Amino acid sequence: MKKSFIGLTLLLAVSLSACGKSTAPAPTPAPANQGSGTAAGGTSSSVDAQAVFKQNCISCHGSNLEGGVGPNLQKIGGKYSKDQISTLVNSGKGAMPSFKGRLSDSEIGALADWLAAKK
Repeated sequence: MKKSFIGLTLLLAVSLSACGKSTAPAPTPAPANQGSGTAAGGTSSSVDAQAVFKQNCISCHGSNLEGGVGPNLQKIGGKYSKDQISTLVNSGKGAMPSFKGRLSDSEIGALADWLAAKK
């Protein structure tokens, strides 16, 4: 009984510690402005927000944004603006960790845009 309790506790601890960690390689930089419509120094639109979500957020917020460990995000854009979502991802809130330093500014911006559209 004691061994199974310890095993279950360790499994739970490992599962929760993996929340938000990405093992994906760092994204390669987008090529210089080659007719993509992005102004020099502007934000690149080549970041796939859904891929960023799947790599970093799905373990807590669910594959369909339904929530689980973290809250439901299916209508998050009706509650928070893009800037507020960006701040939450950067700084964290409550049990949610900060993703500043884990995600690039363009990844956070794309993720905030994508989530802000969920109304």
